[in-house]
Amino acid sequence: MAVLEGAKVTEVAVEVGVARKTVHVWLVRYRQGGLGGLVDRSHRPVSCPHRASVELEVVVCEMRRAHPKWGALRILHELMRQPNRPEVLPSRATVNRILVRHGLVSGRPRRKKPSDYRRWQRPAPMALWQLDIVDGLRLVDTNTGEVHETKIVTGVDDHSRYCVICAVVERATGRAVCLAFSAALERFGVPEEVLTDNGKQFTARFSRTGGEALFDKICRRNGIAHLLTKPKSPTTTGKIERFHLTLQRELLDDAAVFTSLLEAQAAVDDWVREYNATRPHQALNVREPVTPSERFRPVALQERALLPLWTPPALAHVTDSVVAPAAAPVRSTVSGKLDGEAVEFERVVPASGNLWAMGRQFWLGPLRAGKTVRFWASVDVIHLLIDGARVKSLRSHLSTRDLGQLRHAGAVPAGPSPLPIESGATVVEVDRAVNNGGIVSLAGRPILAAEILRGRLVSIRVEPETLLFFDPQTRELLRTRPNPLTPDQIRSLRQARPAGPPPRPSSEPITVQRRVSDTGLIVVCRQKVALGRDMAGRTVTIHVSEATLAIELPDQEVRTVRRTTSRPVWTIKAGRPRRKTSIS
Repeated sequence: MAVLEGAKVTEVAVEVGVARKTVHVWLVRYRQGGLGGLVDRSHRPVSCPHRASVELEVVVCEMRRAHPKWGALRILHELMRQPNRPEVLPSRATVNRILVRHGLVSGRPRRKKPSDYRRWQRPAPMALWQLDIVDGLRLVDTNTGEVHETKIVTGVDDHSRYCVICAVVERATGRAVCLAFSAALERFGVPEEVLTDNGKQFTARFSRTGGEALFDKICRRNGIAHLLTKPKSPTTTGKIERFHLTLQRELLDDAAVFTSLLEAQAAVDDWVREYNATRPHQALNVREPVTPSERFRPVALQERALLPLWTPPALAHVTDSVVAPAAAPVRSTVSGKLDGEAVEFERVVPASGNLWAMGRQFWLGPLRAGKTVRFWASVDVIHLLIDGARVKSLRSHLSTRDLGQLRHAGAVPAGPSPLPIESGATVVEVDRAVNNGGIVSLAGRPILAAEILRGRLVSIRVEPETLLFFDPQTRELLRTRPNPLTPDQIRSLRQARPAGPPPRPSSEPITVQRRVSDTGLIVVCRQKVALGRDMAGRTVTIHVSEATLAIELPDQEVRTVRRTTSRPVWTIKAGRPRRKTSIS
């Protein structure tokens, strides 16, 4: 209005804070439309030359309607594969905007930012497998009409996302899981590592009985490092969990009810072939379609021939029928020890008498300080020898991978096992009762067995250099002591009999009980473990193994801690609570 009244355009522009050109535009719009012409208008351009064409929008929408579970990236990959692909391909965001514009997708809020997750991936195939169990297809009993759900044992290669296991089973038992796992090992070879959760089919980590699960044994005997996730951490095995989501969306949600396990397995196999060889995996390459089969490479046949695959005898005759005829050549299965498995190496006993080797403590006593100990180690047993005489025999905690690392560090292939005794040597067995001090009498000489064995009847295998105390019923090795008897004293032993087969160490942990103190502590093998004051007065069960303490807590929770002492178990039962004296 000031310009119309005679003011200069330059002065008005400076006063208002706009350019002279803007003032001229306002004057033209005011003369044409009055005050209504000064209302803000849209800044959208009249035309957009790089906008997706109508033909492209039609193709994208038709793909989405034909495949409702395809996202923007999958549609883009399919456009790349078409023989008459567009000259200018749209971006992923463009495809997504087309779908949103036509109401074919709906946005959903993201729970976490992508940067909140720690992403990782092995650099090569066969470096790591992720295994899990998921609810599967439905089967109907043709006689009763009853419908029940099956389970699917799944496994993917971490680097390539290639599906190595997808087996339908009636129940996800430990044997069914190990059978599917063994068949995959036969077909593709042995991976370096396997990652699973803490399910009882995979590990006995939280089992009340302890021991070693069959799955763990297969991994240990084949040199596979078995990695376990932290409890309640499903994102650690995120790749197999994402595979389950794809399996659920593309197969399980729309699958019919099957009448037999073979029919269900055939449907799963068809989908797995399409997943591995046809379906592009978006995590492998976003810019162009790449399938898992293009990234996956099984173990070479030459490498498989170097180390035969170990399969449990109970599964050896079954795995041959599980492997598909078109699979890779099968490696031979053996149930015994692997050739060249055991190794030997030497260590010197320190002044404390507590020798550390192979991630484990070996108590030999200060009297043996400075002496050289020769270790004979396999995946089954570890022998300790001093001056050619065996002084200890323990259950082994080593895998074939550990033995390989020992060979690389200088260990040599082992000779014959020290357990067999030379022909002609006097080896007898006697039965003795251990007194309250843990001592037995042999040839009139008191010999310390172990205080924990007090009041127990034990058998003693008398060898030229060693005394082996074992259970007469199970022949489980309890203690090993040096033999102080002379050959004449051995021949004069009363109630002596010819020796049987050598006793073996126990493969099960020792189960004990402890009462939690008022301060929330328990003491096992002179090792203090804090459980919290809320546990005061309760009795807990502990499974004591060579390297860990597995403590059973309320609500079926198990806490596993590392052992810091090599003390033997002295007390099995928990002590009775002390009664407070009444004061009148």
